[in-house]
Amino acid sequence: MPESLLPLDRLMATLRTRAAERPEGSYTTKLMNGGAEAIGRKIREEAEELIEAADEPDEAGRQHAIYEAGDLIYHAMVLMAWRGIELDEVAAELARREGTSGLVEKASRPAKKDSDAADS
Repeated sequence: MPESLLPLDRLMATLRTRAAERPEGSYTTKLMNGGAEAIGRKIREEAEELIEAADEPDEAGRQHAIYEAGDLIYHAMVLMAWRGIELDEVAAELARREGTSGLVEKASRPAKKDSDAADS
């Protein structure tokens, strides 16, 4: 694993431990106890904040976007740990898609329910 990705690996190990032990007083435990709904709410919030930060000008806006991307990735990883998904599984999925047009990949997915179709 590249050294630059080691913090993600260490974070995932911590999140796996939190998912298994659920220590009191932990923010991660609070999120995991709320399940997909609570974690998902935070992911949506952090995604919006990242989008807003990305639109800010200059280096300060860039740095803010980096900060918010960290928050978004952290919360996505909380959901992954809650669901028992490992980073290497996501990496394998991305590797599977490598070299495939995003439009082609999306077209190969099963059709969504009607209520979800408007979000595509």
